[in-house]
Amino acid sequence: MSASQAREAASPLQLCRIMRPDDANIVGNVHGGIILKMIEEAGCIVGTRHCNTQSGDRGVAALVRVEKTEFLFPVFIGEVAHVTAEITYTSKHSLEVQVKVMAENILTGAKKLANKAALWYVPCSLQNVDKIMQVPPIKYASAEQEEEGKKRYEAQKMERLETKARIEEVVPPPPNPEQHTVGFSQSSLIHLVGPSDCTLHHYVHGGVTMKLMDEVAGIVAARHCNTNIVTASVDAINFHRKINKGCVVTVTGRMTFASNKSMEIEVLVDASPLMEKGKEKYRAVSAFFTFISLDKDNRPLPVPPLKIDGEEEQRRFEEGKARYLHNKAKRLADKEAAAHQN
Repeated sequence: MSASQAREAASPLQLCRIMRPDDANIVGNVHGGIILKMIEEAGCIVGTRHCNTQSGDRGVAALVRVEKTEFLFPVFIGEVAHVTAEITYTSKHSLEVQVKVMAENILTGAKKLANKAALWYVPCSLQNVDKIMQVPPIKYASAEQEEEGKKRYEAQKMERLETKARIEEVVPPPPNPEQHTVGFSQSSLIHLVGPSDCTLHHYVHGGVTMKLMDEVAGIVAARHCNTNIVTASVDAINFHRKINKGCVVTVTGRMTFASNKSMEIEVLVDASPLMEKGKEKYRAVSAFFTFISLDKDNRPLPVPPLKIDGEEEQRRFEEGKARYLHNKAKRLADKEAAAHQN
């Protein structure tokens, strides 16, 4: 399809629903995994709609990567979450969807930007989910907007390839590990993928996987601190391979780094076909979650230092520290840029 045939992007999708008690974590805030699931559902809908505006084969948008996701404010039970998803870039075989979550207190009318994320999808044919279809191009407001989108596309493509190349095995923790060590808080969840977890094409919804990952990361953070904890952000989530119905997934979380105010937890998802002989376990998804510890009044608490044992843990700690410092510098730069604009 030529540039002259580029289409207007599908209208931004807007979803909203009230947060119910079954959306809460054990201390009453809306579970971070619920927010991630809502973000992915909105992205999937707007992406699938756009990919089916062309003639020919029908397809569905499959999630391949979620960029760093900021949890700016907690969402509470009784508030209404407004989720807006908009396509902001398309390549030949993928599209970027940017999503924002506004939380509304319907008693006072007050609204706050609670979350924002960028997700990448590829369209898979309904006839064969392993076949990647072409994406209809969109019109851009300016050449600069298209160029910025292209830069984001190239960057995420490179990072996905790098992440896939450094997949490593998860080592089980030692028996009776010391408190505040990696082994002490390391946690795993085993889940059999059923029909309710899947798309119509029998592979797992990305939002379902992200919710499981957030649950495991939260358990790790709570075990390390023994306090109320909340998701602060999620670094890029890379979906390496699809997870099909009937697979057993093992979601493992382990501490990699702790500052005095936050904890980084690496979460790895491995899938193993239950009924198919000869099919081995494979790495399906990986990401880094950041949590903070809160007191009973939702004020930040100091995080216990992480005790490091061995070269591998030290390597992961240094890599986590580098990510922490990079993200901190970026937040300060964004804050300064916003101040100059005002």
